[in-house]
Amino acid sequence: MISVALPKGRLGEKAYSLMAAAGYDCPSILEKNRKLTFEDPEKGIRYFWVKPSDVSIYVERGAADVGIAGKDILAEYRPDLYELLDLGIGRCRMCVAGPEGFRDDPDRALRVATKFPHIAEAYYESRSRDIDVIKLNGSIELAPILGLSDVIVDIVETGKTLLENHLATLETIMEISARFVCNKVSYKFKREEVLRLRDALERGL
Repeated sequence: MISVALPKGRLGEKAYSLMAAAGYDCPSILEKNRKLTFEDPEKGIRYFWVKPSDVSIYVERGAADVGIAGKDILAEYRPDLYELLDLGIGRCRMCVAGPEGFRDDPDRALRVATKFPHIAEAYYESRSRDIDVIKLNGSIELAPILGLSDVIVDIVETGKTLLENHLATLETIMEISARFVCNKVSYKFKREEVLRLRDALERGL
């Protein structure tokens, strides 16, 4: 039995559609109920939904053999697992954004508001730029508007929210999409099943 951690929400629904199209469907997952796990013994598959940021934790610690996680989560938390396939769904960008016409003052630390402190720190360290990271969990766009930060580092999909708040994308840090990831022990002991699943997914892309 292969255990699969799926992220709750639109990304997880798209991921499950890919799994089903690859021959790993599990009808009970579509039923309206309060079940936490769904399995099909004939197909040797077990699914469960978790918070998107928790997928990598379940996979890294072996509660799931494989999972679907965004590249943003993998880059931020750097879990010890294998990234086996780019699924090409959930595409967006990790960007630096700020007020339209923003000009950086190199004589002082740049104040950066973000939900992704490790990504922000690594990016600016590579540019030898001193920053003051302000870790937020809510609406990041509010920080530069109210003067809490100079810029933000956040995920940008359409850019509509930035535009409506007179903010603009200043730099793109990385392209993001969903990845098929695997626990290292599972890869060793369930390698054949895991690679069969990966190859089936790849054929459907």
